[in-house]
Amino acid sequence: MRRDVTFTRRQFLQGCSAAIAAMAGARLTHVAFADPNAPGSATHEILVVVFLRGGWDALNVVPPTDGPDRGYYEAARAELMVPANQTLFLTPQFGLHPALSPLYALYQAGHLAIVHAVGLTEDTRSHFDAMQYMELGTPGVKTTATGWITRHLQSAPNLPSAILLPALSAGSSQATALLGSPEAAAMSDPSSFSISGHWQWGDPQRAALRELYTGDNWLYEAATRTLNTLDVVEAAAGSSYTPANGVVYPAGSFGDNLMAIAQLIKADLGLRVATIDLGGWDTHENQGDGADGYLSTNQLAPLGQGLAALYTDLSNAACLEDYTRKLTVVVMSEFGRRLRENANHGTDHGHGNTMFVLGGNVNGGQIFGTWPGLANHQLYDQADLAVTTDYRRVLAEIVNKRLANPYLNTVFPGYTGHSDLGLVRGASSGVPPAQPGPFRIFLPAVTHNDCL
Repeated sequence: MRRDVTFTRRQFLQGCSAAIAAMAGARLTHVAFADPNAPGSATHEILVVVFLRGGWDALNVVPPTDGPDRGYYEAARAELMVPANQTLFLTPQFGLHPALSPLYALYQAGHLAIVHAVGLTEDTRSHFDAMQYMELGTPGVKTTATGWITRHLQSAPNLPSAILLPALSAGSSQATALLGSPEAAAMSDPSSFSISGHWQWGDPQRAALRELYTGDNWLYEAATRTLNTLDVVEAAAGSSYTPANGVVYPAGSFGDNLMAIAQLIKADLGLRVATIDLGGWDTHENQGDGADGYLSTNQLAPLGQGLAALYTDLSNAACLEDYTRKLTVVVMSEFGRRLRENANHGTDHGHGNTMFVLGGNVNGGQIFGTWPGLANHQLYDQADLAVTTDYRRVLAEIVNKRLANPYLNTVFPGYTGHSDLGLVRGASSGVPPAQPGPFRIFLPAVTHNDCL
């Protein structure tokens, strides 16, 4: 009898590494090749979701620079306000924090769009609750067994069913948005994606595992999927990586994880979705006065440098391959900060927020959404920027128009009445067709790419 159990690659690796350290055997040498008619490099859509954990201060990231709201902003933030003459011009009413200058050229080139007054419609200022609601895609409901990205991968009509690496969490742990996905892998460095143990026994370990896990059962399937992925990642992206176009990623784990995403995209393993985190946004104190200090130096600078590096690394500035044609990056956080600064030169948990959308098919160079205003009667709970755009509206447009998945009520249960903001280019799928059936199965090829 078949047992219905989900077993992830990470669980398999953790469970088997120590037990077989002394086993011997021959090196595994088989390689799986792709259907020659299947989409190749830069021809399938790639979504990168950047989650800023802690709740970033959207009102200082994209501050008002003119009009009555500028006066309300200055009055509420006598110390923390970003001087209007130091911001980067976005529109006559708004500017961009100068620490995000690496992204400004992408905004001007029409590749970066901004959505303001966006976020959860659920009333919560809890980090844990807000992040869980957003990543599950079910505001107000925590019992959902799968994350929104997992449901997208499960329901996407044209997604081949045997891609070895459809989803990646860049880092040491799997994102909640990928909850319930047995295909998702978590890694910081493709060259170290392997079974733990002494290097001398790596090949015998894998060969022994191939012999140990056989049959038609859930453990065999999990083991085979894990070992196949190890083999293909090692063959395609297991060596050191040199970014293209002279790109230098920012130092630290965020830059390293972005570089890993770029490397795996270029390895043509079929990667469709990647998630990455950047923490440290809970700025209750010593946030930095004006345009300087902690928020600017420690948070915004590496964010801007990292995203600009990723986009340039994947662009065609120095070769023919242009992955940005199919790339969409969305930047989100669980909530914003309160309008009024606190006594510790910081800001407390708020409500309305800002999202960034970056990509080759983004209608950038503009700000989307309805601005509610900063007058006291316009604030949520008389304290926060109000939410006028449900964050799911942003994600749903990307899922529908860029990832070609019309099953929005599957990806975001309970979300109804969707209408596009016009953030991205692409044909809206409209009314969903019949539930998709089985697809042709292929495995990604290991190919050479002169852009690597």
